[in-house]
Amino acid sequence: MRMSGAHHLGVVRVRRRAVVRVPASTANLGAGFDCVGAAVDRCLTASVVVQPEPEKGTTIQRGGTLAGLDVAPEEDWVVVGLRAACAAAGRKAPDALRIRVSSNIPVARGLGSSAAAVVAGAVAATGIVGFTLTDEQLLDTCARVEGHPDNVAAAIHGGAVLVVPGASARVAPLTVARGLTLVFAVPDFEVTTREARAVLPKELPHRTAAQAAARGAALVHGLATGEADVLRVALDDVLHVPFRQSLIHGYEAVCGKAVAAGAFGATLSGSGSTLVAVAPERQAPAVAEAMRSAWEHHGVQADSFVNPSQVDGRSLTVHLDCEDAPATAGAAC
Repeated sequence: MRMSGAHHLGVVRVRRRAVVRVPASTANLGAGFDCVGAAVDRCLTASVVVQPEPEKGTTIQRGGTLAGLDVAPEEDWVVVGLRAACAAAGRKAPDALRIRVSSNIPVARGLGSSAAAVVAGAVAATGIVGFTLTDEQLLDTCARVEGHPDNVAAAIHGGAVLVVPGASARVAPLTVARGLTLVFAVPDFEVTTREARAVLPKELPHRTAAQAAARGAALVHGLATGEADVLRVALDDVLHVPFRQSLIHGYEAVCGKAVAAGAFGATLSGSGSTLVAVAPERQAPAVAEAMRSAWEHHGVQADSFVNPSQVDGRSLTVHLDCEDAPATAGAAC
């Protein structure tokens, strides 16, 4: 490949640049603890290319909700995901990377921000190093980094998913009834996964476990059919929400206002602090406003939004850039 102008006497070296887009995600949806997830209409976008000068090391430029993140490049979830994918494929990870990443996924709010970053890094690895991972291998790799597969599966596959844990997790798409939608209310305070896991008991009575199993089945059925009574039961979790809701200021009031505005129920998105309601599509805007207003009444600023009926999973585009082209450029050669 040759270029005109100053480069006409030499061969232009090109490098592969991966541009990855990964959606946010919600997990649990009440009784689907650690096994149900859904993609959310917020996203992380990363541009990753191998540094032409390895001695410069890995550099990361962050934007959006990640702009204030103070994390060393080697500890960034994008880099961790990339290196994990290379290891899974038996390939050497590049020594130095140039990464530009931007996100509108709120951090530490129960919307899968870390899962999106891990998946972005793993998918980018396949693009810049040049190997393939199956969806199953990608899920297993990213879930090992994340610690659980529900957010990861939704970020990879899009839509709503059921994840059956095991030596190799199995993923099944979940049917969501026409006219059923998710409504999110995102407050201006954080709840870390570590905090939320710490409040869970190590053991539960057998009777509670049996109730949790029944309500998990009810969630799958309720999402598929839109049956109001079934969804109300499924969204009233007994396994994790009772122990975590004390971390969420105004939890009962916000969930109550969601139901009063027409939702079938409301619960934690992941481990919080975001709350998610399941509602008929025609009532969804009123539910979103009711949840936002309820939090405002408790002195909490919040954003609310209605999720589209379908949110796609991760996407990858690989560009061939001239070696001296900027990392944000398109196929410049």
